[in-house]
Amino acid sequence: MIFVTGAAGFIGANFVHHWLESSREPLLVLDALTYAGNLESLADVRADARFGFERVDICDRAAVAALLARHRPRALLHFAAESHVDRSIGGPEAFVRTNILGTFELLEAMRAYRATLDADAAAALRFLHVSTDEVYGSLGPDDAPFRETTAYAPNSPYAASKAASDHLVRAWHHTYGLPVLTTNCSNNYGPYQFPEKLIPLMIHHALAGKPLPVYGDGSNVRDWLYVEDHCRAIARVLDAGVPGRSYNIGGHNEVRNIDLVRVLCGLLDRLSPRPDGVSYASQISFVTDRPGHDRRYAIDGARIRHELGWQPQVDFASGLQRTVQWYLDHGPWVEHVLNGQYRQAGQAA
Repeated sequence: MIFVTGAAGFIGANFVHHWLESSREPLLVLDALTYAGNLESLADVRADARFGFERVDICDRAAVAALLARHRPRALLHFAAESHVDRSIGGPEAFVRTNILGTFELLEAMRAYRATLDADAAAALRFLHVSTDEVYGSLGPDDAPFRETTAYAPNSPYAASKAASDHLVRAWHHTYGLPVLTTNCSNNYGPYQFPEKLIPLMIHHALAGKPLPVYGDGSNVRDWLYVEDHCRAIARVLDAGVPGRSYNIGGHNEVRNIDLVRVLCGLLDRLSPRPDGVSYASQISFVTDRPGHDRRYAIDGARIRHELGWQPQVDFASGLQRTVQWYLDHGPWVEHVLNGQYRQAGQAA
């Protein structure tokens, strides 16, 4: 069995779907169901005998320890995090609590659990920490992409909290010998993403006839990774990654924000055109840039490619089309997030 924290969120939910499609091994989801935790994203797998769910706060070490003792997992995959940069600027405390303190409590619970295992099980145990490329800071237009050896230089409260958690994970390996793995990914896109993020936000605003807000001049560059590719990478790192190492996971798709929004408008023009025949691009509106907005992210994925044989399988054009179509086909899921109805499932959990 494996444990998966934060699996009612975007990337975690996609990982659960991937795991249950590709493995017979059971998993247990640990999620506090904060605002971004949506059990509707897991509705189609909850009847699977291999799926389990526990509503638990990762900062509650005793509760996590009790679950570890009861289920005896061979690995814990740590997705749980506050992840929205704008929210971190307006309210950084929740990011410090979840991303830093939560990771600390999980590490300590896993360290105590490992001490109860025999030598073989202790050696095979894994703590896989899912992090972000934002810990590296911002690149100039001609700078080389981020490598695992790039110095950390976080620029937002979110990025700083993730950088701190990365350092804790590293320290628990070097000090206590905990077999850890860290992944730092580029911007993900795909199904089940909370509508406050760029791609689903633009899709919803476009269909609702609202302005499409683009920060600054729209020249900020991101490397986009389809979430299914990310899930395949995480599974591969869990299977064959070297304890103590970090692995950068990128999509090799550097795109300016304004160009991405225009491509999304073009896809919507074709898949769900406006009744008046006008392009959704007419709704683009430039807004004041957010504080400390990093200009460019890019990932050098040479390590995971050479050592573990992973590389993205979904090209950006087809991934975007699949994403737009998913949101068009799942209007009720989006609507339940926007009106808060999805929280009712969490209250009943």
